[in-house]
Order: sequence, then C-alpha cells, then structure tokens
Amino acid sequence: MICAPKTDSSARLLRVTFAAALALSAAGCSTLESLNPFGGEKYETKLLPEEPADEIYDQGLARLQKGDSEGAAKKFADLEKQYPFSTHSRKGLIMQTYAQYQGGQYDDAIATAQRYIGLYPSSPDAPYAMYLAAMSYYNQVPDISRDQERAEKALSLFVSLVEKYPKSEYTEDAKYKINVTRDQLAGKEMSVGRFYLARKNYTAAVNRFREVLGKYQTTRHVEEALYRLTEAYLALGIVNEAQTAAAVLGHNYPDSQWYKDAFALLKGGGLQPNEDSGSWISRSFKKLGLG
Repeated sequence: MICAPKTDSSARLLRVTFAAALALSAAGCSTLESLNPFGGEKYETKLLPEEPADEIYDQGLARLQKGDSEGAAKKFADLEKQYPFSTHSRKGLIMQTYAQYQGGQYDDAIATAQRYIGLYPSSPDAPYAMYLAAMSYYNQVPDISRDQERAEKALSLFVSLVEKYPKSEYTEDAKYKINVTRDQLAGKEMSVGRFYLARKNYTAAVNRFREVLGKYQTTRHVEEALYRLTEAYLALGIVNEAQTAAAVLGHNYPDSQWYKDAFALLKGGGLQPNEDSGSWISRSFKKLGLG
C-alpha cells in the first residue's frame, strides 16, 4: 500500500522537528526569549502613577505666569486626556482656550472654544468661550483693502453672544465690538463702491452703497453713502432716486458736509432734494425710524 511510506515520512519529519526544537532549547533559551515580544524585562508593562488633576492645573497656571502660553495650553489639554468628562476636564478646556488666545494661536483658540460651547453650552463659562472665539477673529481683522471674512465671523459671534447671554459680563464689550466690526464692513463696501464709481461703473457702485444703507445704517459711513448714491444716480440719469438720496441725507443729517455737497451737486443740474416716499431709500430709513 502507498499509505505506509507517507506515514513513515511524516513520523520522521515530526521526529526531526521535535529534535531540532529540543536542540534549540538546549542551545539557548535566550534565543527564544529574544523572539518573544512579550518576554523579558525590555517589554515589561509598567503602570505609571496617575498625576493628580490639581497638580496638572497648577502647572498650567505656572506656565501661563511665565509667559509660556503654548506650554500652558498643552498642560490644560492633558486634563481632558487624563480626566475626560470631569470637572477638571471642563476647567482645563476653557483655560486651554484662554492660553491659546493669549499666545496668539487664534485659530486654535477658536476651535477649542467651539468645542467647549458644544460640550458645555449651559456652563457659566460658555459666554466667555464665545467671547474668546469672537475676539480671536476680531484680532485678525485686516484693513479694508483686504477680505473681511474674519470681521464677518467676529460680528456674527458678538451678536450671538449678546442674544444668547444678554446678562453676561462680556455683553457690553461685545456691543461695542459689534459697532466697530459693522463700521469696518461698511468701510469695505464704501471702498469698493468708490472704486466702481471712479471707473464709471455706476450700477455696481449703487449696489455697494445700497449694502451700506441696508445693513450698516448705524455706522458713520451712511452720510457718504447717501451722497455717493446722489452722485451715481445722477450719472445714470435716474433723477428721482438722486433727489431722494439727497433729501433723506438732508432730513437725517442736516448739518452734514455730505448733505451740503449733495445739495450743491443737484443745484448744479437745476434740481432740488425731493424725497419720493416710494423709493427704496426712503423705505429703508423709515423701517429704522430714521426717516
């Protein structure tokens, strides 16, 4: 039969393998140990003692006092890693936000603040987290010649802070910053509007000045916007709107130099300020009780 040779062959292979294993064992157990990733002192698992949360927090404060904002932020972040979903974790997260803000790491501060608000919306420190996020955008607002996305985001957060936490200690400053950012955004619109006006693209200019009247009526740019509308509409031959812009300007800002200039501009064309109550300009002012 052909089965016997296979059995003998298998038996021999088994004896050879077993003998080799015995020889390897006898020759040097250390060789086997070196192949075992779980053997020997080199791979010994040690449990390090947990550092008390108070100590980590104090270390973060100490680094803040030394001006090491980045190091402080890392220490406060350790609280969330080692004590997740605890009071220490919550305290560490708001302090991490503050440390990042202090160190000028504004994008990191914004992200951390948003995490804090998402995790702890009812916390007493939630208004502070929102304020730090808003200020992080606010401190990065460029001059009006550049994109104003950060000014828009700062404005949005300041408005949310006032609406959601009207009694917060940060509300008053938020209201002030709202006025500043709105003025900044209005200034950007005016800058672009003047650019179009200088190039005789009057329709595009009107659209920009219209944005100022529609969104930023409480800013210092409104007077000039009304004058520029008078100028642009006259150039377009839309006399009725030009007269209305000048009339609304004179009604709301009678002592303004911009009104004097608008009046002179109309007079040069044999016209007078005359408000059309059906005009979008008149309606937009009446909505705010300014007309």
